[in-house]
Amino acid sequence: MTAARRISIWASLALIGALLACAPDAAAQQPGSAPTSVTSPETLAASPAAGLAGEGGGSVARITPKSDRHSDLPHDLSPIGMFIAADWVVKAVMIALLLASFLSWTICVAKAVEVACANARAKRAFLIVDRSRDLDEAVHRLSKRGGPAVFMVRSASEELHRSLPVLAYSGEAGLKERVVSRLARIEAQAGRRLMRGTGLLATVGAVSPFVGLFGTVWGIMNAFIGISQSHTTNLAVVAPGIAEALLATAFGLVAAIPAVIIYNVFARAISGYRQVLADAAAGVERLISLDLDFRKVPGEHRTSSSMLAAE
Repeated sequence: MTAARRISIWASLALIGALLACAPDAAAQQPGSAPTSVTSPETLAASPAAGLAGEGGGSVARITPKSDRHSDLPHDLSPIGMFIAADWVVKAVMIALLLASFLSWTICVAKAVEVACANARAKRAFLIVDRSRDLDEAVHRLSKRGGPAVFMVRSASEELHRSLPVLAYSGEAGLKERVVSRLARIEAQAGRRLMRGTGLLATVGAVSPFVGLFGTVWGIMNAFIGISQSHTTNLAVVAPGIAEALLATAFGLVAAIPAVIIYNVFARAISGYRQVLADAAAGVERLISLDLDFRKVPGEHRTSSSMLAAE
């Protein structure tokens, strides 16, 4: 074996020994790289979870503004809840209509008592006038009473005594005309006195529906503005605002309908009261005419004529 061949053999053995010495290092490095390859799937698995969490957070972020956007909607859709959640203009309209309704019922109670008392006084006075023999007796029997019918009797008696000095010269026509005029004025004044306050009922009945309609229009405008700002036509968003708007119309009808009914009832009652006063005035005119006829009777026959008239 030559020296060159021995050198190549030793070189080959040294190369093989170097390769065998490097093999354990490579084997030692191979397990260390395994965690890297293992953790990569975990990282990849964690990434979708994080993505889902991010998507969940995004959905929460989208839901939260919606809840904030609907936080101003009334949770209580009862009339009181809608009134509290309504716009200030709609609230002002509802409060005004409530005050008008309260005023109407106050007038109703006050006028009911006033008309009932006035009608009772007028009927009692009419019965006394109708049963009296002459004007002086009617004045005497009504001396402790009051009311327009009593004032009619007193006014007629005053006009009769005031006209006595000129009655023989001017005739009876002038006296009767003056008495009729005074009685008509008393009846008209009594009717106007009872009609006080009923004009407000007519105003409430005529204006309240339009005031409620104004509140409805304003509320619907606000509802449409809320729809445009929320970018949704969901019924849960639209319905509360429209319900508040329609509540104003309901308040207007609640104020108007009773006011109209009460006004018509009092108009008929006052018309009946004026009819009783007209009957009392007619009775006073008859007593005036009877007194004038008695004055034409001679003195010796006046007493018997009065007794016949009483019968």
